[in-house]
Amino acid sequence: MHPPAIAPEHSDCLLRIIEAAAQVRRRYQYFLWTQADMQRLLPHKLAVCGVYDRARRDLVFETLHSVPVPPAALAVLAEPRSLLTQRLALSWIDGRQEPTLVDLQPWRLADPAAATLADAGFARLLVHGVSRPGRPAELETLFIFGSPDCPPGDGAACALGLLLPYLHATYLRVHAMESGLGGPLAAPGLVPRAGRSSASGAAITEREREILRWVREGLSNQQIADALQISALTVKNHVQKILRKLGASNRAQAVAKAMALNLLGSEPPQVTPTAVHTSLPPLPEPPLRELRPA
Repeated sequence: MHPPAIAPEHSDCLLRIIEAAAQVRRRYQYFLWTQADMQRLLPHKLAVCGVYDRARRDLVFETLHSVPVPPAALAVLAEPRSLLTQRLALSWIDGRQEPTLVDLQPWRLADPAAATLADAGFARLLVHGVSRPGRPAELETLFIFGSPDCPPGDGAACALGLLLPYLHATYLRVHAMESGLGGPLAAPGLVPRAGRSSASGAAITEREREILRWVREGLSNQQIADALQISALTVKNHVQKILRKLGASNRAQAVAKAMALNLLGSEPPQVTPTAVHTSLPPLPEPPLRELRPA
């Protein structure tokens, strides 16, 4: 089998992704890494990352998302024994462990979680992972990607084939690091469920939370000022306070930490300023068999 090809203009992008991977140690860094150059090769708004945890003797999943996703669907995607995650893993196994595009439409009637995701715009998901040699059902890692505005296609599948070794190795390192620090790896994702609070969250004011949501959208200080009808200097002062409160060194890190602490919620900003902002045949029902971890 020939390795997947990459467009010449994306070669530098791939090199930057590989170089940046070596610096990723923590969950928020992993999220930022997937949001940078990787978005050019593998556009996505939802990523589900699963890893076999030897202490628990089971798979552990978490969800990373940059757009609102129904909480019920996130909970199912974070559960390795749910019908949906089992079917996605089996589709990948039946696809000869190659990057696999899965259409959720045929599963709507039998699986409410698949229907919820499809209704939210995630009707097609891209799945790839790593299993033990000669034992495809014994997963080491599994990655699921989707986007409501740009469903993954053959180009994204090709890119994922190239990126998998780095996704796998980097996520294993993050998992090991977070486990060593006592991180809640069994939690449902980088963006926790609504209602969860923290000591850091109490220090962020409503105005700072509002500005953080605009920062998450990628707007500049001037664009945020125009949207909120305040001065750019006021926005700058708010951003500096936010960085100090969250212990962040830059805007991207502040957004990642705020999302990890559930400070932003799922609601989008209330005002939209003028600024930057192949279809597959239905899959047959896969045979349901239990995935046995190592």
